[in-house]
Amino acid sequence: MVELKDLFGVGGVPKTFLGLPEARDWAALDADIVIFGADCATPYAQGGAYCAGGPGAMRGGAAAYAGDLSRLNFDLGGPVLPDGVRVVDAGDLATDPADAAGNRARIGDATRAILSAGAVPVLLGGDDSVPIPMLAAFAGQGPLSILQIDAHIDWRDEVQGERMGLSSTMRRASEMGHVERIVQVGARGIGSAGMAELEAAHDWGAHLVPAHELTAGGLQRAADLIPDGARVVICFDCDALDPSIMPAVIAPTAGGLSYGQALALIRAVARKTRVAGFDMVEFMPERDRDGEGARLAAQLLTSVLGIVARQVAGGR
Repeated sequence: MVELKDLFGVGGVPKTFLGLPEARDWAALDADIVIFGADCATPYAQGGAYCAGGPGAMRGGAAAYAGDLSRLNFDLGGPVLPDGVRVVDAGDLATDPADAAGNRARIGDATRAILSAGAVPVLLGGDDSVPIPMLAAFAGQGPLSILQIDAHIDWRDEVQGERMGLSSTMRRASEMGHVERIVQVGARGIGSAGMAELEAAHDWGAHLVPAHELTAGGLQRAADLIPDGARVVICFDCDALDPSIMPAVIAPTAGGLSYGQALALIRAVARKTRVAGFDMVEFMPERDRDGEGARLAAQLLTSVLGIVARQVAGGR
């Protein structure tokens, strides 16, 4: 069977996302944007590393377009990367479901290395506990706003005694001294949160824009909640997208964002802020449908790289 990558002359499956250069030395990073992956950070005992292989699946989803980034990307209005912007893929960190503390340390150290090199970290996961150490690594970088695009608010204080798991991501972020604002978009259906978690989020000052509000001006309202010039980390959970287009998640819930809505929100926020980091998590390869979810994740990630790369180019 002929595949799209064959028509485009892409040989085999590229090792890196979009066939980008591989970063081989964490101590000598030379790039404007660095992609890296982590299969897990702090899994729950009953679930394990259920998103293992997610970063690799996303890379595979971009295989058809790898190797020639000069082609026009209509989502960006030009090639993916402006001339002179350097993006590298540092591969996946070694993770062990039985060593949560070690996983968190490796993710944090990698993020700090990227930031020390003056680059923007782009983290592929992995479950939603993966962003916690990435966000913590921004300490000392100045005030930070978080845009979470997710079907869940992740504000539980603990689950079965575990405080660093996937249901607690934004709760832990709210306790970080450098995080000054959290805007959460896309919550819907029934998740793990109860009224206590919602009240805790409101009491802290988090701004919630549920999915059902997005067709009535919610996208713009969410963008307006982040002030001009803020430094933003965008935490994107694949279950934010509607399951009709993104099947590869643990809790598919109807009423999610379309690709166009997700891209419009990210674009609107990027027009007024500086995107300091990005993560895309909770991609579950075994639940994908003929690679549909992987291709969608790769398309969105490609657009995000292009948006951030244009910020880099404009800031020089």
